[in-house]
Amino acid sequence: MREKSTVEEIRTRFDSDVERFANLDTGQSAAIDAALVLDLMTASAARVTPNARRVLDIGCGAGNYSIKLARHLSGIEVDLIDLSRPMLDRASERVGHATSGTVRAIQGDIRDLDLGTEQYDIVLAAAVLHHLREDDEWSAVFRSIRKALRPGGSFWISDLVAHDHTGVHDLMWTRYGAYLSALRDDDYRDHVFEYIAQEDSPRSVRYQIERLRAAGFAWVEVLHKNGPFAALGAGL
Repeated sequence: MREKSTVEEIRTRFDSDVERFANLDTGQSAAIDAALVLDLMTASAARVTPNARRVLDIGCGAGNYSIKLARHLSGIEVDLIDLSRPMLDRASERVGHATSGTVRAIQGDIRDLDLGTEQYDIVLAAAVLHHLREDDEWSAVFRSIRKALRPGGSFWISDLVAHDHTGVHDLMWTRYGAYLSALRDDDYRDHVFEYIAQEDSPRSVRYQIERLRAAGFAWVEVLHKNGPFAALGAGL
């Protein structure tokens, strides 16, 4: 198999896939428990950081997570980051209707952006970190997010995950394949597995917790895990 997709190839795919990421009721249907995780993450973020005023949404897609969070925290200011300009345009429009706060769109790769120091109360990263490749990228991004959070701030992740034991990993992905086949059909399962293999580099929950701790986060919570999908929270 050829090397993993480039940033430009990933951007191109998402440019033409906006509406699939714009359903608040179902979330991204290819992800198990997508709607539940959307609710859990945003409700947890609001509960843990109730006085939050400024939010960063990394890999915002069409804006679902920021929209849901705005229902818990009225008037929040939101900075949206995504590779895809069509995603950002759609997210800006939708989030702008959900909050009276300022909404700013930033097109770029989180690996290349300076997030500043103590700028945000909440950082969201939904279905995006699996695009990180090397260990040093994961560590650098976690350190950058840690630095960008204000005292008492929180960071929330939902994502595709791998497993440390190959037996467990194989079982979880077999079950995921059955989920995709039942959702649509075997061709759809094969299509999803093909682009995951080509595009994504998921890491285990343990791996992410260890790097969050190493980056300086004071606490980490596992909100939910079902098969190869998990949601985590971390904070200062």
